Amino acid sequence: MDYQVKNIYGKIKNRSVAVRVPGSKSITARALLLAALAEGESVLYNAQLSDDCATFLTAVKSLGISAETDGSTVKIKGCGGKLPVSGGEIYVGSAGTAARFLTAICALSGGEFKMTSSEQMQKRPQGALIAALKSLGAKFTFFGEENCFPFIVRGTAECADCAKVDITKSSQFLSALLMAGVLAGKPLRVRTVGAHGLDYVKMTLDMMWSFGVNVAEEGGVYTVSGGYKAKRYDIEPDVSAACYFYAVNKLLGADISVAGVMPHTMQGDIKFINLLKNFEGGKVDMSAFSDQALTLAAVAPYLKEPTEICGVAHIRGQECDRIAAIKRNLTAMGVSCEERADGVKIYPCVPHGAEIETFGDHRVAMAFSVCGLRTDGIVIKDAEVCSKTFKEYFETLDNLIERLI
Repeated sequence: MDYQVKNIYGKIKNRSVAVRVPGSKSITARALLLAALAEGESVLYNAQLSDDCATFLTAVKSLGISAETDGSTVKIKGCGGKLPVSGGEIYVGSAGTAARFLTAICALSGGEFKMTSSEQMQKRPQGALIAALKSLGAKFTFFGEENCFPFIVRGTAECADCAKVDITKSSQFLSALLMAGVLAGKPLRVRTVGAHGLDYVKMTLDMMWSFGVNVAEEGGVYTVSGGYKAKRYDIEPDVSAACYFYAVNKLLGADISVAGVMPHTMQGDIKFINLLKNFEGGKVDMSAFSDQALTLAAVAPYLKEPTEICGVAHIRGQECDRIAAIKRNLTAMGVSCEERADGVKIYPCVPHGAEIETFGDHRVAMAFSVCGLRTDGIVIKDAEVCSKTFKEYFETLDNLIERLI
């Protein structure tokens, strides 16, 4: 499905409009996992169940966990730290969170599991996480490329008491080890090497605490012990999804708000919303909120000064090479930009219409859609890729446009 964006620049009559977005994908994924490992029945409210999290929930059920949904509410009967099954096949689709988190759970469970994924996920190496899990005693057999899906993981029943993990490419590797660490049955120490934004790790630690596990940290060494307890848990709106509407504010001079988004959220992408308030160009290290690199790139041509995005080399290995996608689509719009190893520099101009290639990446589709609200002729190719995290995004955008004009 291609989506023709409607240019409404200069046509706004009602600037103050509120929209709603789904629950946070990152919080939902963590809550599903923590509830699955907890003792007792948890109830999760406002869960996001777009493609990634729906896949995650199905995979959790494949581990023998009982779960049921009612709209955006999920009830999960946890296993109390011991999986009900000792083997099976787990499909993680294209969900990076499911891929990392469930690999760690299976590796520390003592069972044997076949882990499979979409073709897209097979291109995303998991080497740093797998190396750490091997050091704890897990064994892996790969069907294709080393350290990539699909593979068989044979979990360890006698886990070592410490591991080292390189977080340069993703902080999810650390989050996976921390959340799964309770399965070791003893205090587990995890030492980090490399550098990466840690906002999502802080989210993990906060949520682990909410479910009854307090992680000690000193000098980059985290110590996990204890067990999770079931609870009722409210999931925040997805700030990553909200960012696209705050980007619309920047381009159109509107005053759109997103219901439930609070300034003290534990989601790191709130940094992007705060950045936009007075930003008119300059150099920005986006390593701590890299999911919004595409969004800032889409806004950048309309700003007063050149924008240089840096610190995001790792986004080349996400759903697509996002730096290359920025270069490709901005060039198609007539925007001058320079691709760098860890980012891109973008120069102000008046863009023209173009077909936006999404490369199977939901964030490319959503980010570049905001350009079409100010530039004629922007067409989002394969717009249905948004179903990965925000199935109703373009319906929400259509509704927003109607209320603005």
